[in-house]
Order: sequence, then structure tokens, then C-alpha cells
Amino acid sequence: MSEADAARPARRGAFALIRIALAALVLIAVAIALAKNWSAVADHLGEVSVSAWVLALAFGIASPALSMLGWRALLADLGSPLHVAPASGVFLVGQLGKYLPGSVWSVLAQAEIAARLDVPRRRTGVVGLVTMALALLCGALVGLPAVPALLGRGGGDALPLIGIAVVLLLGALWPPLLNRAIATGLRLLRREPLEHDFSGRAIVAAAAWTTVAWLSTGAIVWAFARDIRGLTGSGGEVALVSISGFCLAAAIGMASILLPAGVGVREGILVLLLVGVMTTPAATAVVVLARFVTVIADVLWAGIGWGWARAHHLLPEHMSSRT
Repeated sequence: MSEADAARPARRGAFALIRIALAALVLIAVAIALAKNWSAVADHLGEVSVSAWVLALAFGIASPALSMLGWRALLADLGSPLHVAPASGVFLVGQLGKYLPGSVWSVLAQAEIAARLDVPRRRTGVVGLVTMALALLCGALVGLPAVPALLGRGGGDALPLIGIAVVLLLGALWPPLLNRAIATGLRLLRREPLEHDFSGRAIVAAAAWTTVAWLSTGAIVWAFARDIRGLTGSGGEVALVSISGFCLAAAIGMASILLPAGVGVREGILVLLLVGVMTTPAATAVVVLARFVTVIADVLWAGIGWGWARAHHLLPEHMSSRT
């Protein structure tokens, strides 16, 4: 073993510790900020109606399932069609990996589980990474209308740049360009190329499912925001900032690969956006409730997927403890 090979595990361990430290610092900062404003935030938490909770939970539960359908479309296009049940067992269990520091744990977990269904690990890995890229692109695309709100009064000057960004993002989703980027990435990683390119139909289907999933998650924020005291904006402004603003904040959070699930980044940007249409305590309360619902939805779906996968002996031993 060369010195470089021997040093690689140490570098990975140090990088993991840095990620954990960053995540801890962000969580501490968020906790301190929340504690300072807790009395005002708590007042708003008690205002949310049952109907708002029902709407938010419905949107929250729908979003992971929609994302899974996009992932499933890409996997089928490469030659591994899965029924919705096993696809859920693979995708939704693996999704919990996004809460760990780093960006690829969910992909690794999905590849390990899918291997029990005779899906090549490399194929699942590529689909997982492409799904993450599509999520980032589609989230940024849906979030672009909220950019002027984030920039404040001078946001109108950014409209030409937003138009350019829309063209670039749509161009990145163009099948020939996306396939070339995937082939280049595999070559740089010294991996074998795919058996064939992704079809345009599969990319469009995956992008469509992913976009609807983003809209569904953003609607969680809207369900709470419209039901809370302290609004200073119109209904249309609240809807735009809630839905498009959430997508923008979450896409930026996804790009912050050092932090698990964009923790702290998403919340901070979303509060900045929401204070344009509501008071700061109200915005903070909405963000806290939205994060709670998304985590609950992820855990609920992961539990269902884990139960199915365990019953069908798809889980590795370390993920399936038997009493």
C-alpha cells in the first residue's frame, strides 16, 4: 500500500469530523436564536389550526413519494424497472442518509439495498447522483421567482440575470448535455460508462416528478404561513415567498454539501424571505413547523419502506437487527 493510499482514510475521517463540527455549530446557532425569541415564537405555534396541520402533513407525506417516482423512472430507464413497493423500500429508507454529514450516504444506502433486488450497485449509484442533481436544478428553477424578494427592493434589477439563470438551468436538463455530463463524471471517477444514455422521456419524467415534489414541500410552508398572525403581505405574496422561497432556500441548502440536509442554511434563508411578508417571530415559527413536518414525513416513509424491505430480506445485516 502506498503512502497516498494509507493517508486517504485519515483524510476522509478528518473531513467527516469537520462536517460534524460545522453541523453542530449551525445547530447551536439556530438553537440560541430560537431560545432568544422563544416566547414570541411559542405564541405563534399555538395559533396554527387543525386544517393547516392537515394540509401541511398531506403535502409533507406526498413529497417523498413523488421524489421516489422520479428516481424510479430513471432506474427503469437504465434497465432495472421496480414495482412501486420495492422502489419505496430502496429509495425511502436510503433517504434518511441525507441527515448524516455528507452528501452521498443516501446513495450508498440505496445501492446496498437495491443490490438485493439484483440491481447493479453502479447503476443505483449513478441514478442516485443524477436524482440529486435533478433535485438541485429543479429546486433552483422553481425558486428563481423568489430571488427578487431575497435581494430586497433592488431585486427587480436582477430580472435579466434570473432570465439567464432559467435558460442555463433548462439547458442543464437537456438530455444530450446531461448525458454528456454523466459520461464525463464517470470517466473522471474512472468508472465504466453506462450501458446506454438516459432517454429524454425518462429525464423529462424524473424532472416533472421532482418539480411537483418541490412544489408539494413548499406548500407545507404556505399551509402554515397563511394560517398565522403577523402577516404583512398579500395572499399572493405569501404564496410566492412560501412555495418558491422554500425551493430557493432548500436548493441553496442542498449546495451546502458540508451540512446534513442543508440544516440551518435552508432555515436561515427562508426566514429572511418570510420576514418580507410577516413578522420575524411568525416567520421563525413557520420555519420550525415546516422542518418538523418534513422530518416527520421522512421518518414515516422510511419506517414504511424499512418494514417492507425487512419483510422481504432486502436489508443488510447492520440495518436489520433481529431479536
